[in-house]
Amino acid sequence: MDLAIRNATIVDGTGAERYGGDIGVEDGLIVAVGQVDGKAREEIDAGGAVAAPGFIDCHTHYDAQMCWDEMLTPSVYHGVTTVLAGNCGFTLAPLSGRQEDTDYLIGMLSNVEGMPIAALEAAVKPEWRGFGEMLDHFDGRLAINAAFMVGHSALRRCVMGDRAVGHEASEDELAAMKALLAKSLGEGGMGFSTSTSVSHSDHCGDPVPSRFASMHELEELAGVLRDYPGTFVEVVPGVTCGERETDIVAALSLASGRMVNWNAIFVDVNRQQIVDDQLAMNREVTARGGKVWGLCPAAPVKGYLNFRSGFTFAMLDGWKPFLLLDDEEKIAAMRDPATRARLKAGAEHPDNPVQIMQGLENYLIEGVGSAGNARLVGQTIGHVAAARGTTAFDTLFDIGVEENLDFVFSGPVMGADQDSWALREAVWNDPHVLIGASDAGAHLDMFNTFALTTQLLGQGVRERGIYTLEQGVRRLTGEIAEVFGFSDRGVIAVGAAADLVVFDPGTVDCGPIEMRGDLPGGEMRLYGDAVGIHNVIVNGVPVAHNNSPTGRIGGRMLRSGVDSYTVGLG
Repeated sequence: MDLAIRNATIVDGTGAERYGGDIGVEDGLIVAVGQVDGKAREEIDAGGAVAAPGFIDCHTHYDAQMCWDEMLTPSVYHGVTTVLAGNCGFTLAPLSGRQEDTDYLIGMLSNVEGMPIAALEAAVKPEWRGFGEMLDHFDGRLAINAAFMVGHSALRRCVMGDRAVGHEASEDELAAMKALLAKSLGEGGMGFSTSTSVSHSDHCGDPVPSRFASMHELEELAGVLRDYPGTFVEVVPGVTCGERETDIVAALSLASGRMVNWNAIFVDVNRQQIVDDQLAMNREVTARGGKVWGLCPAAPVKGYLNFRSGFTFAMLDGWKPFLLLDDEEKIAAMRDPATRARLKAGAEHPDNPVQIMQGLENYLIEGVGSAGNARLVGQTIGHVAAARGTTAFDTLFDIGVEENLDFVFSGPVMGADQDSWALREAVWNDPHVLIGASDAGAHLDMFNTFALTTQLLGQGVRERGIYTLEQGVRRLTGEIAEVFGFSDRGVIAVGAAADLVVFDPGTVDCGPIEMRGDLPGGEMRLYGDAVGIHNVIVNGVPVAHNNSPTGRIGGRMLRSGVDSYTVGLG
């Protein structure tokens, strides 16, 4: 054998009770489980730790990061062996070959998914045009497996150029998009992703291209999937769910004949009506004959904010022009009393789809760039405002100006109270909800959700007992593989791919989350080490050990119909 894992507590991803034994691996496949006789060229002594199938993260945005980080960190260190990327309509393939279109997609990706533009411009240099060319380019170059959706906004920009923003597609343009989608699926694209959400605007302040699509266009593109096995649909329908969002999700599922997964359910008892509406949407789509899953993070969500990133602020009334200013112009605007008054009024508008400026006095100062204000870190905006004799809003802007925008602050953690945990347990156990929505690789300065695997096992399983260990592992492995139709992954069984993780169930968790300047050009991102994850094996190759790379890579680019099977509506 190539590899043997000895003395393990095997949790096989099916939900079955754990048992002790060994695992034998040869040619990237599991060839023996239980009592494994014979020798292996490489052995790992688990010492009683759990051996489980490698975790599958079904909603990531590693499209850009794979250009500079073969490990796809930090997911690999948190036990993830397969990621699904290309979500929300945002992909870097197919490309038209026109530099202005590539520049647009990179700028859009930077803004809407919170990736520093300087890092992207330094490291993302596409050497491909077609979707298959992109898959071929990265095949065998990544530590873990990756599967990619075909993004709607990329399709629109490739076919329509500048017309992708602001216009519905003509019949000729729609026909060209359908042909390009078909070609991309035939080359291994895992499905079709799109967004119709007001939360998604490009770097120019306009809605992203997919938001200009008619329902006819959405249905026609989704219908292309019927001819391509092992495909599915992903969508961000909106910030909330009502009749419009229900119609969109149902239409995508019925037109494609495929399951639809959508992002995301943020659990907080203070927004329970939104959660109830989201679950009701799932039930209604199912009643219409569709198949649908909503994705829910694995822990309370902490959001970090700053004045350079416009992702959330762009949804506030009248803020987009301000967010499009360069740093110097933005600082000048923040000093201007009239601009402040206008932005404050916009932030407090009752029709905003998000109310992120409510309770501003309770927001926490997370980081500043200067030594002079270092003492403010850890204090609330309200406390500093009282000391300065100003309002919370003025204090927020004053610090932003003083720090030349090098200022990070956070709102209250969403859904950390006991009532929210009770609601979260109910949501997790809804038959139309998956553990997902990590957004790993995206919102690098904003969300703590990237470590959903260790968060679930640490908080949901060990600390709160919402799931048994066997159930928790299944939710991250076998269940995801079944819902998305990933062949031969997600379980420990003879003949399955040897994607494996060895971890300590008594300590597994996500460590402290902090900013780390390890992006191209020294740009910053939120990062947290894994705790208790010992070994990560991908297709039989040990790729990571205790938050460090082994220097080996084992990942493959997974292709629809080859590495996946169709999950239909029946």
